[in-house]
This record gives sequence, C-alpha cells and structure tokens, in this order.
Amino acid sequence: MSHNSWLPPLQPPGTKVQHLKKIIYYKDILILALTSVGGPGSHIAFFIKRLVEDKQYITQKEFLEIYSFCQILPGPTSTQTITAIGYRLGGPLRAFITLLIWVLPAAILMTLLSVFYVQYKNAQMPRDFLKYLQPMAVGFIVVAAIKIFNLIKGKRLNIYLYFGAAVLASAQLLGPYAFPLIIVLGGVIASRYNKQPEKYVKPKIKIRWRNLTYFLAVFIVAVVAGAIVKFTDGYEEAKPILIFENSYRFGSLVFGGGNVLIPMMYEQFVVFKHYLTADEFITGVGFVQALPGPVFSLSAYTGGMILKDWGVQWQLVGGLIGTVAIFLPGALFIMFLYPIWNKVKKHPLVTKAFEGISAASAGLILAAAYLLFKDMPYQDWHHLAVMAATVSLLLFTKVPSPLVVLGTLVLGFVF
Repeated sequence: MSHNSWLPPLQPPGTKVQHLKKIIYYKDILILALTSVGGPGSHIAFFIKRLVEDKQYITQKEFLEIYSFCQILPGPTSTQTITAIGYRLGGPLRAFITLLIWVLPAAILMTLLSVFYVQYKNAQMPRDFLKYLQPMAVGFIVVAAIKIFNLIKGKRLNIYLYFGAAVLASAQLLGPYAFPLIIVLGGVIASRYNKQPEKYVKPKIKIRWRNLTYFLAVFIVAVVAGAIVKFTDGYEEAKPILIFENSYRFGSLVFGGGNVLIPMMYEQFVVFKHYLTADEFITGVGFVQALPGPVFSLSAYTGGMILKDWGVQWQLVGGLIGTVAIFLPGALFIMFLYPIWNKVKKHPLVTKAFEGISAASAGLILAAAYLLFKDMPYQDWHHLAVMAATVSLLLFTKVPSPLVVLGTLVLGFVF
C-alpha cells in the first residue's frame, strides 16, 4: 500500500469549478428572493436582469420559452418560471433547491408577520415607507414588456398578437381564465399563419408519471379528508387539515397568479369560513405585495392567522402548512410537465404555434403594467416620477435592481 494512500481521492477536473458555479447561482436566486418586489409581472423583470442579462445562465429566447410555458399552467407563475429555470440548468435537484431558496424568505417573513400581528394587536405598523413600491413595480414591468417586445418584434404577426393580447387582458372580459385562454388563442392563430418547419426529427419521449401521481394522490386525499371533516364534530380541531386542503386546492386551480388568488382566499377565509377578519386579511395582503418574493406566500400568513388562537407554536405550524400546500402543486406540475414540454416543443405544430404563444405571453406583461398603473394614484406626480425614474435607471444605466428597490424605500422615508 502506498504511503499516502490515506489521502482522499483527487476530484475530477472541473468539479470544484462546477461546485463554485452552483454556489454562485444559488446566491443569485437568494438575491432575487430578497429583492424581487412588486408581484409576478415585476418579478419577470428582475429575472431577466439578473439571470439573463447580467449572469447569462440562459438566453433571452430560452427565458421567453420557459415563461410562456409556465403562463399556461395553474399556480404561481413567477415561482414556476424560476423553478423551471433551475430544472433547465441542473435537473430536478437544482429545480427543488431553487424553489426552496426563492420561497422560504417570503414564507418565513409572512409567518412571522402573523405572529407579530397577534402579539401586538394594537401596534401601529409603519407603512408609509412602502408607498412608492407600486409605481416602482409598474416601472419594472414596463421594462420587462419593452425587453420582451424587442425579442418578438421581428414578425408583423407577433406584433399584432403582442398588442392584441395586451388589450384583451386589460379589458378583463375573460375572468380568471384570461391568461391561459389568451395564450392558447395566440398559439392557434400563429399555427394557422406560420410556415411549416422544414426539418423535424421525432423525439423519444419517456413520460415519468411519478410526479403526476403524487399530485393526484395528494389532491384526492386532501379533498376527501376535508369533506370528512366538514361532516364531523371535530371541525374546529381539524383546522390544520382544512388549511392544507384549501391551500393545496388554490395552488392547483388558480390561473392568473396572485391577482386571482387574493380574492379567492378572501372569499374562502373571510366571507365564508370567518377564519380571519377583513382587517387581518387586508394587512397580510398589503405586506405580501410590499415584501420581496412570491405573492402566494400570503398562504403562510393566512395559515398562521387561522391558528392564532392555538398559540405561537401552532401559528408557525400553520405557516408551514400553508406554504407547503400552496407551492407543492406548482412544483409537481413543473417536475412532470417541463421534461415533456422540452421535447414536445420541437414538434412542427408546437413550433408553428410557439411564436404566437410567446408573443401573447409578452403582451400579458404589458397588460399587467397597465392594470397596475390604472390603480395607481397617478394624479400624484411623485408616483409618476418614481415610475419614470425606475424605467430610466433600468433601461439606460447599469444600476443594479436591488439598489433601485432600496432607493425607493429610502424615498418613502424621506417624503
């Protein structure tokens, strides 16, 4: 035996470099989790800036493909987008770690907010410093709409679909299913008018049904357990089960992101079941829209508030249940469908339709900017100035996005 046989085996060339790249990638996801405010439309601008332009983990075309795919699915669009990016870069494990890093900061903060609200019911929580976050978010979304428009403007049909989708979504005529319906319509129109691709090699698609099986099994068990509880005398004692059942159902069936989730949760938890008062719920909504991270983390707050009479420990449990239940369906959808989509998108029919899908998805970002702007108190010149300054800084300077967010918060303190 060699005298130095006790030494650990040498790592293969490049192993340390690959490990370092993973750490840098996860650090970038954490920075996004701590700075991406303003809701899903604004999140897309943050993702483009850091993951596409600054770090070039994926190309602009790949990002638009992933984002368009996630727009079709139910669940939290920005969360599914960043999870799918993780899958694209490193498979299921990196997708799962990406999801955790992205979700946990907001979920922890919203759970602690539920504890704080109960412990300090009469405390006046300062909110003035948040007043410029909405115009800043509009600015981020406008920038995202401009950048994605530059990707699809090569064809006249794409331009028509871009603005057509924006107008149709802004009119709010199709209800909560507007986003997937508009995207499908864009795909149908594009498949009718685009030319057939010249070459096509049929891919070998191996469908792994495991994640779909998990989703359906959990969904059925949750619904059955919730139904049983409703017909027993232990309704109050079974609140944790009902939190999971309701949150999992929201995560499975909500199209359109947080803007659709919030009224559904209000109807269920405030109007129908009276688990929360209107003031308690609105407080959570205000903070989830101001904090960085996914809007779906509101489920962590509602989970904690529903168990507010059970003590702090149970509030923490409620926050955990709400978080897992609402994000699990979207994660399982990505793990099941993204590998299939990655193969199917090369089919001639999908290839023809995909430009329309991408153009319609891009138009929905423009619609999100308009809908947020419409609700903004634009008669206040401060808000218009913040929005314009945000757009200018992001388009014409190299100021990092986190500094833009920090500057907006400081501005709220000053004025």
